[in-house]
Amino acid sequence: MIPSPSLIRFRAFSLAGILCTSLGMSSVQPAQTPAERWLAAADIAPQFSAPATQEAWEVKRREIRAELWKLLGQLPPRPMPLKVETLNREDRGDYILEKFQFDNAAGSEVRGYLLLPKGLPRKHPAILYCHWHAGEYDLGKEELFEAKHTPEAPGPAFAKRGYVVIAIDASGFGERNGGGPDGTAEKDYKAEETASKFNLWVGRTFWGMLLRDDLIALDYLAARPEVDVDRIGVTGMSMGATRTWWLMALDERLRTGVAIACMTRYENMILNGGIHEHDIGYFVPGMLKHFDTEAVIALIAPRPVLFQTGDRDGGSPVDGIRAIESAVRPVYRLYGRDGAFENLIYPGQAHVYTPAMWAKTLAWMDQFLGAPTAPH
Repeated sequence: MIPSPSLIRFRAFSLAGILCTSLGMSSVQPAQTPAERWLAAADIAPQFSAPATQEAWEVKRREIRAELWKLLGQLPPRPMPLKVETLNREDRGDYILEKFQFDNAAGSEVRGYLLLPKGLPRKHPAILYCHWHAGEYDLGKEELFEAKHTPEAPGPAFAKRGYVVIAIDASGFGERNGGGPDGTAEKDYKAEETASKFNLWVGRTFWGMLLRDDLIALDYLAARPEVDVDRIGVTGMSMGATRTWWLMALDERLRTGVAIACMTRYENMILNGGIHEHDIGYFVPGMLKHFDTEAVIALIAPRPVLFQTGDRDGGSPVDGIRAIESAVRPVYRLYGRDGAFENLIYPGQAHVYTPAMWAKTLAWMDQFLGAPTAPH
């Protein structure tokens, strides 16, 4: 295997020291950080680079996607046909709100919301909304109706623009808090940690199972008669952002997406001392032996995707964001779609969702999904 960039830099330092010593020159080497020492001793893959042709990339992308599925573990098949129970239906004025649940065939009942716009007879574009983490285990899908992280409640805002919107509770969140293998006695982080351990024991990852639930929700969304299956997007902030670009990498039904924060290249995150910024379920064993984030995000091409991140976001070091962009943009160029990949870095902003970001999100979805209407 080709040595990692970190290992190459370390060996270069060592060689320079040997040469200086043999020539009788003083050698003062900069001290390595703990992260540099750990990386230098690890066997990780080199940075991804785009093949020279679209044909070569199509072969490579199939290999990368297949490897991603392997890394996520032995995920049980998604339930087919999916049986969904509508728990209640409520007229909210501009839209109909349905609360539903389904059995994920892996030991958990998953509850979610579906927002259906009113007054438009034709099929609608749709959005899979992924909530964030932030330790807010009791929030989950209720984020749809909160103006806590977004400048306005995202669910009703999208529905008023003519989008069907779906959101579910991720494992351990909302109505699934306390629904792990240890039962209701363990909630919040302990429940998330317990579920992670259980999944590792049975040969799969917590992250893979979380994405699997999202894909079951996508199955349901795509099956709804109100939805135009050629116009489905995905969005979220923080953990929701990471779900966004992983889901787009794995499933072509998602035609566009907007990810707020968490555009993270893992090696750069390590070098910047940011591993602690992310929860336990975020980590996929063995991934860095094959590739880093840029290879995952490259799988989205040539579909349009927008990333918006603050330059003071501790979980998304800017040098890593730039490295991802440098690696992914050439893949889009293979398709002549350079403009379909947009990466915005906001000066002076941390882990936030600003009004400017929200306005850009709405405009992006309208542009690429073609919302049938917008609020007056």
